[in-house]
Amino acid sequence: TIRPVRRSYYDPSSAPGKGVVWEWENDSGSWTPYDMDVGITIQRAYEKQHPWVDLSAIGFCYVIDFATMGQINRQTQRKRRVRRRLDMVYPLVSGTLPKSQSWPASPGAAAAPPVPACACPQCLLVMSVKATVSAAGPGTATLQSRKAPAVPPAAPKAPAPAPGTKAPDSMAAVRGSLKPLAAQGSRRQAASTPALSSASSNASPPGTGSGKASRPGLGTLNRNHLQRLAIAQSRVLIASGVPTVPVKNLTGSSPVNPALAGITGILMSAAGLPVCLTRPPKLVLHPPPVSKSEIQSIPGISHTCRKTTKKQAKKGKTPEEVLKKYLQKVRHPPDEDCTICMERLSAPSGYKGPQPAIKPDLVGKLVKCGHVFHLHCLVAMYNNGNKDGSLQCPTCKTIYGVKTGTQPPGKMEYHIIPHALPGHSDCKTIRIIYNIPPGVQGPEHPNPGKSFTARGFPRHCYLPDSEKGRKVLKLLLVAWDRRLIFAIGTSSTTGESDTVIWNEIHHKTEFGSNLTGHGYPDINYLDNVLAELAAQGITEESLAQEKD
Repeated sequence: TIRPVRRSYYDPSSAPGKGVVWEWENDSGSWTPYDMDVGITIQRAYEKQHPWVDLSAIGFCYVIDFATMGQINRQTQRKRRVRRRLDMVYPLVSGTLPKSQSWPASPGAAAAPPVPACACPQCLLVMSVKATVSAAGPGTATLQSRKAPAVPPAAPKAPAPAPGTKAPDSMAAVRGSLKPLAAQGSRRQAASTPALSSASSNASPPGTGSGKASRPGLGTLNRNHLQRLAIAQSRVLIASGVPTVPVKNLTGSSPVNPALAGITGILMSAAGLPVCLTRPPKLVLHPPPVSKSEIQSIPGISHTCRKTTKKQAKKGKTPEEVLKKYLQKVRHPPDEDCTICMERLSAPSGYKGPQPAIKPDLVGKLVKCGHVFHLHCLVAMYNNGNKDGSLQCPTCKTIYGVKTGTQPPGKMEYHIIPHALPGHSDCKTIRIIYNIPPGVQGPEHPNPGKSFTARGFPRHCYLPDSEKGRKVLKLLLVAWDRRLIFAIGTSSTTGESDTVIWNEIHHKTEFGSNLTGHGYPDINYLDNVLAELAAQGITEESLAQEKD
């Protein structure tokens, strides 16, 4: 298993640069430090003397109150104590690192007996770059091995260029030296001699090497040297016309992807090609903080909040009375199967459950789509559903009447915030906030009388404040009133049963990114969600019905 690691640098003026640590009190009474990025955000607000800071902008549903030094959960309103303490300035550590885990601190440390190194292209490349930085000055950089003298020699001078030729720069020399290293790394000889010695053996006369090639000047290496070398090498190669092959983000859940990016970069560098390794984008779930004065109501839509209560069932009509509106009786059934019971339509219904008050051999045809079923089967299907006066063809999903769902009671808020979504820079954003509390399942739910959970609420969703975005919002309000946005079932992500889940109408829950596929930009989203709403029987005609 290959996992990526990273090393972070922080500004000296930030919380870790000053040694400031923010912690919260856990249930056992001990203190747990916040993640580094969270601590930096809290410290920045503290230094600006803000009375509080909302962490929802960085993906956490908490508010830190500096007056009471408390953390408040915005969803449950639970409070915890927080504290600010001074620690060692990051990244200082106590004690010394083991020698095997640290670079040589001086040239004397580098002169210790060498340990046989790996002969893979990665190690050869790293050693060649380090040797180049330590041996090369402003002029030519070489990787020729030298016999270790008693006194370290001065840096070699660059050879004078021939008349009429251009003086080679250090980056060109590095590129030329990397090619034989890559070729030798692919052979990977099984000898026990050090990798650097074998890599540079072609530059040493036979019989002069002692088999203990030292690593000259490793103590003088630092990050800035390597950065300057890499940048200069890329510039020289690009200017010389060498094709550049950028290594972009390899998105996905597989842990091999970062390794593939690194290996690709190593091999391309060894071949003399410049590499562009980019950092993966950050997940941006929420917009920047918005004050109440910046929130606006949506023109053409009354109110900014809508609630649902218990199901309003249509009473007074039996299943037979409901089906009469949508069916025509068929005297001579066709020679085909009923797709509900899978028996021939010419034979009685094969439904074995509670018997409705209707003859099992009667056959009916739905008036819109024309599909034919046993009336006995249709009544049984209706009784097993929501019994809301609507019917959906089991073959083509055509909806008869007004379809409603089993969404638990909750609240839907909607308003405009002064920020633009990626891909919609010409308009502001509609923010929708769904909030459904946990409760007990009713008779229309999978397990009546059993409690259900509601994870991840309040859920924030986003639409562009465009003409089509407002149209989608109006239809979502109809879907909310008809209790079709959510349902109770088994979560496809966590596997938890008896919990509130989305009900086949996709929402965008990422504000400033699209890492999970639930964000922007997505040029097809509005059209896709309109199609999903239409599949639930919600179209522009539904808006007129709601007004009536």
